[in-house]
Formats: sequence, structure tokens, C-alpha cells
Amino acid sequence: MLGAVVIAFTSRPSEPATRPGVASLPAMSATATDAQIGSTTVSVPRTADPRQFVRDVAVAIFAWDTRTASWPEELIEPFLKIADPTGESSPGLVSDLASYLPTQAAWVDLRRYKTRQRLDVAAVITPKLWATAIEQADGELAPGTAAFTVEGTRHRSGMWEGRRVASEHDVAFTVFVVCAPTYPTCHLLRLSRLDDPLE
Repeated sequence: MLGAVVIAFTSRPSEPATRPGVASLPAMSATATDAQIGSTTVSVPRTADPRQFVRDVAVAIFAWDTRTASWPEELIEPFLKIADPTGESSPGLVSDLASYLPTQAAWVDLRRYKTRQRLDVAAVITPKLWATAIEQADGELAPGTAAFTVEGTRHRSGMWEGRRVASEHDVAFTVFVVCAPTYPTCHLLRLSRLDDPLE
């Protein structure tokens, strides 16, 4: 659906398989609660508000806990429920989501330190280049297709040698969605590469 407009969402940034150090571990404005993080997955509420939907999606992507989820792959499943109903973007979306999660090897290592993660959303903004992208699409995008860049802080915490350690890291990425009038509620299409948002 997004065709050539939606840049290249291919490479998978590496996830270091290291202990959750104080300076490298990932609090929230749109936040997942401790109860949500304690569950296996975080669901995204249905809404017709694109900005709120993107904010909820962003929080859900980063809300995981190695103490409760078996493998990172299972964290992708809830997002397929809110993906484009046509299924056209789903394979790409699965790949996008996987690139935001630790690899299986990193997950095993992070689990040793009871690592969990969450996101503070600082801003949800429309990229300046989105208007140009719409023009270049020449009517190929479904009505209600939109892009929003999320800026926030990723927080991680875990245990190291019997004490709790934590870290934070600024992140930015673009979320592509389709809402009304194509669908009554918003659906998730694709994600940019992490820290490589649409300008």
C-alpha cells in the first residue's frame, strides 16, 4: 500500500547481548503501567484518533519484560490485530517490529538480568516531508493514511549482582497508519527504522 513512498524499512539494528548496565538500561508521559509491563503483552486500544493511536502503539512496542514473555516473537502478535485488514503491509510490519525487539540470543542474556523496558513519549509530530510523500504517491495511498514521528525516552531496568540498575536512551521513529475515512478506527501499517525517522 505504501509503495515507494515509505522509504526502505529493511535493516535490523543489532541489539547488544550485554548486561543491563546503569548507563545503558531504559519512565513515561503516555506510559505502560507496571501492571501492563508485568503482563506478557500490551494491547493497543481501538481509536479513531491518529495521534492517540500512534502514541499507544509506541508505548506498546517498547513495553516488554523478559520475566514474563517467553520469546520476543510473541510480543509481535498483538500488533497483527491492529494491522491493515487487507494484509498487504503485514509482512513488512512483522519485519519492522522484529527490528525493535532484541534477538533471541540477546533476549536470553537480558532475561538473566530480569530486564524490562518501557517508553516515555515526549512528542508525536507530523514529519515535514510527509506532505511531499503524499504528493509523490499520486493518489496511491488509501484515504486517511498518515505518518507521525514519535520522540521519546526508552527506559530499561534490571538486576545486576543483586541490585537494581537502570538506564535511559532517547529514541525517534516514524509510525505509518491508516484511519478514517478508509476505516472507522486506525490501523498500523509500517514503522521506520529505529532512530531513522522521516524528517
